[in-house]
Amino acid sequence: VRFPPILSLEKREFIAPFQEAIRGTYPVLRPEQAQGIRLGPQGVAPGPKQVAWRFSDVDGGWRVSVTPEFVAIETTSYTSRDDFLKRLRFVLDALAEHVAPALAQRVGVRYIDRVTGDALENIGNLVRQEVLGIVATPLSEHARHSLTETVFAVPDSNEQLLARWGLVPAGGTVDPNAIEPIDEPSWVLDIDMFSNQERSFLPEEIVATAQRYTERLYSVFRWAVTDEFLRRYGGTP
Repeated sequence: VRFPPILSLEKREFIAPFQEAIRGTYPVLRPEQAQGIRLGPQGVAPGPKQVAWRFSDVDGGWRVSVTPEFVAIETTSYTSRDDFLKRLRFVLDALAEHVAPALAQRVGVRYIDRVTGDALENIGNLVRQEVLGIVATPLSEHARHSLTETVFAVPDSNEQLLARWGLVPAGGTVDPNAIEPIDEPSWVLDIDMFSNQERSFLPEEIVATAQRYTERLYSVFRWAVTDEFLRRYGGTP
């Protein structure tokens, strides 16, 4: 969730009440210098460096990031939509109470799935033929990097959905801020739904929007993968 810059968030004494509100769930704090982002006519562009307060749980599976311009929650331990939205509401309530942004300028939800190892060799049975692209052809044995990217305008709204999928080589990434390079090739499905429409910073309404996004993103995910994909990763078709 992006909001108008609050420069006081650079200061420890200003972020302290927010930390205290979430510390029982996210007790580990690691401040970092993060790349700022500017929204302009050409879209998102790099901005000046700024402090990023990174709060995480003890296991490191969940992380909350706060900068002077946005708050984000991310996880590598996703279990359910309900759990994710509950955690998002908890963080937004704390931010609304102790930081009080006036507006939300951007709301987005992003899911990233990554296939590696033996599953990558069986990718033709895990995702739809329409998604495979070059991987479904005899040229696949020579392909090292192949990425498809599509931006969809969501009907009857000002929202957009960005979908990217394809092969990523060992040591490679399509987004270093979100997809960590690993030492083996992988196949990635990256889907992101967002809106840049300004709205009041009301946690209940933002979470309702996020819930709608998760449902739409799941429908795209479910279209892209097969029943075999779900079974392989512990799901139920």
